[in-house]
Amino acid sequence: MSNYRYQGAGIGGVGVALGHGYSGIEVHEVMHPHHFTYVSQCVKYMIFLLNFVFWLFSGLLLGIGVYAFKDKWEEANGSVRLENFYDVFLNISLVMILAGMVIFLVSFSGCLGALRENTFLLKFYSMCLLLFFLLEMAIAIICFVCPQYMNTFLEKQFTDKIIHSYRDDPDLQNFIDFAQQEFKCCGLSNSGYQDWSKNEYFNCSSPSVEKCGVPYSCCINATDISSGLVNIMCGYGVQEAPVPEARKRIWTSGCIEIVRVWAEHNLYVIAGNALGIALIQLLVIYLAKTLEGQIELQKSRWLA
Repeated sequence: MSNYRYQGAGIGGVGVALGHGYSGIEVHEVMHPHHFTYVSQCVKYMIFLLNFVFWLFSGLLLGIGVYAFKDKWEEANGSVRLENFYDVFLNISLVMILAGMVIFLVSFSGCLGALRENTFLLKFYSMCLLLFFLLEMAIAIICFVCPQYMNTFLEKQFTDKIIHSYRDDPDLQNFIDFAQQEFKCCGLSNSGYQDWSKNEYFNCSSPSVEKCGVPYSCCINATDISSGLVNIMCGYGVQEAPVPEARKRIWTSGCIEIVRVWAEHNLYVIAGNALGIALIQLLVIYLAKTLEGQIELQKSRWLA
């Protein structure tokens, strides 16, 4: 950048000195200091620190997932079933491992891309965040616009698989028990507690002592108040009882419908949290693209 100042009259385009004055064209070159950079250190280290936290979280997630999967592998004598998508999706320890690997890869690219000012890694990082954002938006739109469709889809695709796998996977069993106790439900579909007749242990034709029963997590009063012990037999034989009698002992509604009703009652809270997460994601994408542009600008200055 140059600043031109004209003073007096020149002869032949060349300034001449008259007395104590000076007449001519003075050219001042405005140059940046040697240490000047277009890259904002604030943006750079903000992206780095944010992704470093997620990188640590992904390591923790991976560690827990690997430990749980190893424990399950040893208990099953190396015969963990992974034959189809449902076997993988319903294997909580494996899901934790896969989620940890994805978060590790994305957050590491964000960390290294910001720290080393690598535009390729920053482009990969921002593209991954954009894909996550679009996927979350698609799921949110389907859930809010077509809740009945989601109900039907989940019931058809997951009810039988989850019920059948209840005793086969300890992690899945603990998760189902937690969900049934937390949401005060039993089973998944609109059939409610009758879903458990599809499980080989709770089916009325089963030779097991649990036949015609349901898991203890379906019981209204599973824990004895005086002793604090859980009565795991509280749901035995409840499938044979009339519905009014069953309602006195267990929760009878399916969890998918209960969760849908809960989501409707807490719609504004859920929408607010979802909007907050979406705005944070968009902010991080904006910061990543800003840093990428600053790095490109700095590279062009070096090449000039």
